Amino acid sequence: MNRVNRKQQVLQVLAKPVRSAVEAEGLDFEKVQEIRLRIGKPLILVYDNEERLLPTGVSTRYLITKEEIRETLEYISHYSLYAYEHEMRQGFITIEGGHRVGVMGKAILEGNKVKNLQYISSVNIRMSHEILGCADKVMPYITKNRQVCHTLVISPPCCGKTTLIRDLIRQISDGNRYVKGCTVGVVDERSEIGGCYLGVAQNQLGMRTDVLDCCPKAEGMIMLIRSMAPQVIAVDEIGSPEDVHAIEYAMQCGCKMIASVHGLSMAEAADKPVLGRLIRERRFERYIILGNEKRPGEVREVYDERGSLLCRDL
Repeated sequence: MNRVNRKQQVLQVLAKPVRSAVEAEGLDFEKVQEIRLRIGKPLILVYDNEERLLPTGVSTRYLITKEEIRETLEYISHYSLYAYEHEMRQGFITIEGGHRVGVMGKAILEGNKVKNLQYISSVNIRMSHEILGCADKVMPYITKNRQVCHTLVISPPCCGKTTLIRDLIRQISDGNRYVKGCTVGVVDERSEIGGCYLGVAQNQLGMRTDVLDCCPKAEGMIMLIRSMAPQVIAVDEIGSPEDVHAIEYAMQCGCKMIASVHGLSMAEAADKPVLGRLIRERRFERYIILGNEKRPGEVREVYDERGSLLCRDL
């Protein structure tokens, strides 16, 4: 995705007054991470890991109006929020380019579950960023005899785990010096890995990858195995007992797993009630521990199935 496309994809969904305010800043859209709109509050950007209130350099801030939120939602939904009801109940809509637009307002409940949202008061545009090649440093450690090892990425929030998994999928799918090209099935429950727009992945996931978008992970893994015969299955942020049981089933079916979980260390992941059993039984063959003490996406350690350290500070 080039810079011009990224800029146009985001600007075209902003209400015209907001669009003008953002354009006036002359920003490098490769460094824009979030654009936040809240009714009656200042327009806020996260730019190059720092928060900015727009317009910069003035004492009087630009305040977002209800009409600007409405206009932005019309552009995002192509004037039909109803058509995006399924995504709205998850709290976001994916737009062209794989950018995710988070929305908050009043929840409409059906039983004990969110059916939809109304009276939207907050919009957060999170820019999709790919870092092609960011998995280069770990590929030698998660492959063996040109085959993928069952791999679990353990990471605190905002440390680049989804970005890493995305590039792992791409390299495993296309194949390289470390691994033969494999058919990869991705269950993308929150549209974060592929960033699908109208069913098509906007991020580069490789030539042999099939994406099941907006589907619960446990159900999606079973569907992929039954319909697409993947050699590798990739999922992000596992946690429920159903997720773990589906991973066990996939492993028993001969699929290699690439998965992630929130955590600070291998020991912390091993303490999780259901997932911990898979770790103690040595089902996963490799563990990648991420951090951000030195830089975002820092690979702190890589371990094998026995918990032996393979490398540090990649």
